[in-house]
Amino acid sequence: MLQPRPRISRRRALQGSAAAFVAFGLLLWWLLPLGEKSPGGTISISTGTQNGVYQLYGELLQKALAKDMPGLDVTLETSEGSQQNVQRVATGEADFTIAAADAVERYVLDHGEGAALLRGCARLYDDYVHVVVPRTSSVESIEQLRGKRVAVGQPGSGVRLVANHVLKAAELDPQKDIRPVSAGIATMPELLETGRIDAFFWSGGLPTSAVTDLSHRFDIRLVPIGPELVKKLHEQRGEAGYYRSAVVPPDAYHKAQAGDPVQTVAVANLLVTHAGTDPALTEGVTRAVINSRDRIGEKVHAAQRVDLRTAIYTDPLDLHEGAGRYYRSVKP
Repeated sequence: MLQPRPRISRRRALQGSAAAFVAFGLLLWWLLPLGEKSPGGTISISTGTQNGVYQLYGELLQKALAKDMPGLDVTLETSEGSQQNVQRVATGEADFTIAAADAVERYVLDHGEGAALLRGCARLYDDYVHVVVPRTSSVESIEQLRGKRVAVGQPGSGVRLVANHVLKAAELDPQKDIRPVSAGIATMPELLETGRIDAFFWSGGLPTSAVTDLSHRFDIRLVPIGPELVKKLHEQRGEAGYYRSAVVPPDAYHKAQAGDPVQTVAVANLLVTHAGTDPALTEGVTRAVINSRDRIGEKVHAAQRVDLRTAIYTDPLDLHEGAGRYYRSVKP
């Protein structure tokens, strides 16, 4: 025999509704603290050269911020790379940027304008140093670049900084022992393909689309940077201490590597801001960077390396107050 359903009193029903409302309110408080509006206004992000990873990452982050903070207007400013990026944020020309740790340290050691006011938001992904030559080239090591026409990045770029260090580690004077060419990743591939340079340096995430595209239309290979050079790099001290031994995996550039890994050096990239940046804004930008990792990683594969567990380590910079607040909010 079916039993009649127990009747729920009006009082109990109201209690249940009240409990549900409180739970919903707590959820809202957790997602967006009461009394805090999503930051608005206009900010600028200094990115990098056209066709470079920084520029593409910036474009994708701009879209992520538009979704997470719709009241925020984000403008992107192209640059020559890390060194110029650091200078822009330090002097207030930009609010956020991506820069390699070696370039940040160089600016700090040089006591650049506003250096003491630089702050970190997140450790992102590593840049890998590429030394690209035609497959038919006789160059098998960095030392054999002597006398060659070598594109070493634009002045103010992170590429120029690391290229100079690697060349010095190989006992080559960057100004006298090679024929340096100022060029960025937007023009390096064409210069190599048309025979106007013999090699080029590039430092970027894996894979860099400009190198991939070049490998599909022109036969190239990567020159290794072995552990012995890394040891000599560390002997240079200063910002060179941020370089570490790394391996370009076999599938990074399939046509260029023919299935073989390549020894090289890598350096961490940081999301950088200024000490005076609003903490709520910095917290929101840091959250967007972490939460958009998978979406950005679909097009910038290097971004898949962004990890909440290591993002907090922004050496050589202190963590910004707002970024620290974000990491505390997600701490288990």
